[in-house]
Amino acid sequence: MNLSLYTVSAFLIIDTDGHRVLAKYYHPKGHPNGESKKLTTLKEQRAYEKGLFQKTKKAGGDIILYDSHLAVYKHSLDLIFYIIGDPSENELMLHAALVAFSDAVHMLLRNQVEKRGVLENLDLVLLCLDETIDDGCVPLYYHPCAYIHCLRGPSSRCELVAESSWRRIRLQLPRESVGQKRTRRIL
Repeated sequence: MNLSLYTVSAFLIIDTDGHRVLAKYYHPKGHPNGESKKLTTLKEQRAYEKGLFQKTKKAGGDIILYDSHLAVYKHSLDLIFYIIGDPSENELMLHAALVAFSDAVHMLLRNQVEKRGVLENLDLVLLCLDETIDDGCVPLYYHPCAYIHCLRGPSSRCELVAESSWRRIRLQLPRESVGQKRTRRIL
């Protein structure tokens, strides 16, 4: 059983034509199992991506075991996001990290997550990826607003959403009449 924090072998974004938009492979030297020898050359990576795309190009699933790697993926308009891990990894943890990344990218790009938008804002997407995965290690927090807060600072959209939600909750709370407040003070 792998008890290390290193859980991700690769992160991929592939378009619906099977072309690589973004790929980041992790081969940490400090990994307890030693440095990985899989998917180290560009030729191996391209072949793996092509085969993986052929298996996952149709929407409907979200986890697949392909070529001795666990792939968790999520479709978005004309892109597919993948997190690749070892087969012994916790797929729920990988899925939670992928969903958090996807939600953060949706917030950053204002729900315009398509190939053109990702390429135009590649710097933000890469910063978000670095917040999600640090040299193959997935942090313990998965909330997309935490990623946005790290990237944009305290005046992010998440705080505005939270503030407006709090206002909405306060408006929905039943209001006490003046007479009820006075009787409660007396008691």
